[in-house]
Amino acid sequence: MFGSVVLPADGCHLLSGCGFPAPSADIFTWPVLASFHLLGIEFNITKPVVLLMLGAVMIMAFFLLAAAKPKLVPGRFQSLGELGYTFVRDQISREVIGKDGDKYVPLLVSLFFFVWVLNLFSIIPIAQFPVTSKFAFPVGLALMVWVTYMVLGMKKQGPIKFFTNMMFPPGLPKPIYLILAPIELLSNVFVRPFTLAVRLFANMFAGHLLLTIFSIGAWYLVSPSVVGALGATASLTMTIVLTGFEMFIQFLQAFIFTLLTAVYIGGSLHAEH
Repeated sequence: MFGSVVLPADGCHLLSGCGFPAPSADIFTWPVLASFHLLGIEFNITKPVVLLMLGAVMIMAFFLLAAAKPKLVPGRFQSLGELGYTFVRDQISREVIGKDGDKYVPLLVSLFFFVWVLNLFSIIPIAQFPVTSKFAFPVGLALMVWVTYMVLGMKKQGPIKFFTNMMFPPGLPKPIYLILAPIELLSNVFVRPFTLAVRLFANMFAGHLLLTIFSIGAWYLVSPSVVGALGATASLTMTIVLTGFEMFIQFLQAFIFTLLTAVYIGGSLHAEH
């Protein structure tokens, strides 16, 4: 099963007479495993929610283990933890924000590994689903980044100066501000969180859909015929190639999401000139 779509293992093959069961957006729909009510609101637990919680537990367990007994000569887990931390600090935080961004490195590290692990679930057996391909999860992360950006900006620059610095960059002819100011306000306050969420969601959605298409295609085409053998081999090869490519995209999207978060934090700490 991929989502709620029945794979061709149920009898639909090249020589069975039925057409190719192309996957649709239904593969992103999961049955409710459990539900509960809180403050009059119904909460449903599905497989993506379980994977979300599992990912959070895995990341916390790893870093707790890495920092449990720090040594001058680090062990395996401590070395991996330090490598991950310094990568985000040196390649993202200090490159974008500068030294004064070091206090936000724990947030960026947590965000990077959280998004990365949720993406990686797509290629992990049994899980086989990228949590971030459900739009609600990238939206939740983007809203957290947006709130951090807005609160830090108004705290560091002042509520009024934060918006005036954003809307009225210096050095431009005053009539330009009639057009530029509303565009800058719309772009920074409303478009930024939307594009941050959509970019992550769209990449994971498309990647999972492609992997599903070629995986089903490989199974569907298996048959004692030249066309079936060649088609199944080609589809299986594409599945393997796309899985490797998807691993790269999963890392890249986690990196970009964290990088843009650092850009927003840097913009809230320092007025853009």
